[in-house]
Amino acid sequence: MANLNERMVSLGTQRSVIRELFEFGKVRAAEIGAENVFDFSIGNPSVPSPEKVNETAVRLINETDPIILHGYTSAQGDLEVRKLIAESVNKRFGSHVGPDNFYVSIGAAAALCCCLNGLCNPTDEVIVFAPYFPEYKVFIEGAGAKMTLIPADTKSFQIDFEKFEAAINENTKALIVNSPNNPCGVVYSKETIQKLSSILKEKSKEYGHPIYIISDEPYREIVFDGIEVPYLPDYYDNTLICYSWSKSLSLPGERLGYVLVPDEVEEHDLVYAAVAGAGRSLGYVNAPGLFQRVCADCADLTADISIYETNRNLLYNGLKELGFDVVKPDGTFYIFPRTLEGDDIAFCERAKEFNLLIVPGTGFGCPGHARISYCVPTERIERSMKAFAKLAESYK
Repeated sequence: MANLNERMVSLGTQRSVIRELFEFGKVRAAEIGAENVFDFSIGNPSVPSPEKVNETAVRLINETDPIILHGYTSAQGDLEVRKLIAESVNKRFGSHVGPDNFYVSIGAAAALCCCLNGLCNPTDEVIVFAPYFPEYKVFIEGAGAKMTLIPADTKSFQIDFEKFEAAINENTKALIVNSPNNPCGVVYSKETIQKLSSILKEKSKEYGHPIYIISDEPYREIVFDGIEVPYLPDYYDNTLICYSWSKSLSLPGERLGYVLVPDEVEEHDLVYAAVAGAGRSLGYVNAPGLFQRVCADCADLTADISIYETNRNLLYNGLKELGFDVVKPDGTFYIFPRTLEGDDIAFCERAKEFNLLIVPGTGFGCPGHARISYCVPTERIERSMKAFAKLAESYK
């Protein structure tokens, strides 16, 4: 019998709950018609990329020497690409980063893995705040570290600082911040970030080593109502940013993102080398060359996020009218209502009886809630409200 890595076999044979539900939706659609299935399972952008994205790709294909266009770039990303990204970031955030602060990655997942593998040793702990993207646990444990979960403040979904301060210790190497947050859509306030930064400065000094913030920012541009997303390097020096164009430009399948290591990070050169070394070790060198150039040329654009705001409003108002307890999302394309019974898994199973496909909050570290992904056609939300009404009525 093959002597295989049991953990990897387990990961390879178990789909995520989200993917399982997505696959169930396809089967159900074949049975009763796609128009009768209200699939809110997966966060796949439903708004087209800006026209300039395709135009840029076509232009590059037509005008660029194919040997260059389809050849290797530098391991950390093409230099001209990194210059354009730096210009975009500086223009928007008033920063002073340069091309050598960026490591272009194969999406945000690779960016996170490069940071975690570059920073962490086997005794290290990484703090994650619920609700959280479930793959964080896979990434952290894959880097040989331990994940420490801070339960959610479900009234606001800001950080529960009492629980955070009880958990942080001398083995804490980093924490992951995801704002705007998947799955609840909340943006951490300026006050939350200021308090978090103050605690981390104090604890880093107490323990004699830096504690890093890894800021996971694929939804940074998808915010509503004029909400401002604090730019974390302005508040805390030891911040690494993991970004992706998957959501902002509606390009999840092209797998393009970056790690930003600002100069202010303690021992910047070594930290950057660790990120690059992790990319090399994991086989993440040289992100796709064509879309490096496309994303760099389109870095200041976004897809039409007003559609997501329309969808948010329809769902939020509709769910509130039906009696759901729900915190209004500041951004992303997710909403995270409290379920109508304590067992969120049972609730989501009952929702399937009404052809509503929503994801239990347990997988996000927040039982008693469910994630509804509203990056779907607006008419699907409009038609689904009768099904949500029937679901709510079934609990009366």
